Amino acid sequence: MAVGISTSCFYPQTTEDSLRAVGELGAPCTEIFINSPTELRPGFMDALAEIQKAYGLRVTSFHTYASFTESYYYFSSYARRFTDSLEDFKRYFYGMALLEAKFLVLHGAKIPGSIPDEQVFERFGVLAELAAAHGVTLCQENVVHYRSESPAYLKAMRAYLGDRFHMVLDVKQARRTGIDPYVFAEEFAREIVHIHISDYTDAQDCVVPFAAGTRFDFPRFFSFMREKGYRGDYMLELYENSYRRPDEIRLARERLEKCL
Repeated sequence: MAVGISTSCFYPQTTEDSLRAVGELGAPCTEIFINSPTELRPGFMDALAEIQKAYGLRVTSFHTYASFTESYYYFSSYARRFTDSLEDFKRYFYGMALLEAKFLVLHGAKIPGSIPDEQVFERFGVLAELAAAHGVTLCQENVVHYRSESPAYLKAMRAYLGDRFHMVLDVKQARRTGIDPYVFAEEFAREIVHIHISDYTDAQDCVVPFAAGTRFDFPRFFSFMREKGYRGDYMLELYENSYRRPDEIRLARERLEKCL
């Protein structure tokens, strides 16, 4: 259990430069956002592994590059596109095995989508089983404007998938949906395996923690999740406009580690 830094914090820098930036800030663990198909090639993954080793980083998770097209490839009414996309989906597993990443994060089906929820769940289950066969846990993230923004949808998904259902809680996405993150944390405490954290102000919904005017009570949240049995990592997931200097991320991470 640690506080890490996602490579997403440095987008649109290249993924390899972002991973170096995470290492330079002294994070113990990271989430790697894959940003293009060529980054799944074995040679590229070998290069990322060299960076990982140089900084002693533990890679908690990968995030798919196709977040905005997952509905099109995996959850559309055209079934052949789904079966064809399974080969592309498998390309994550080489790199995840090499870097020893446990979790693969999916946004899932958008709203409204072209197939019913049950069919989405069925296909997610196929993907989850394929991932599990390669030692990877597929995770559904709560994301605004996706069906997963709804706790009711996620409850139905859990009921359908059973022990194949695992969740990434993103506190910023919960806020964007207008739902208290604790609603998700309470309901899905047993299924949450990974958590994305950030802070907010009255003017901005995603900022580096402990900046001027920030509002989120991290000690309370960490304590709540500990009581619920959560022992996973907390990943700082920010955008380039969420901070002014990279050193702010380092200072925030160190302070969060003390809170944890």
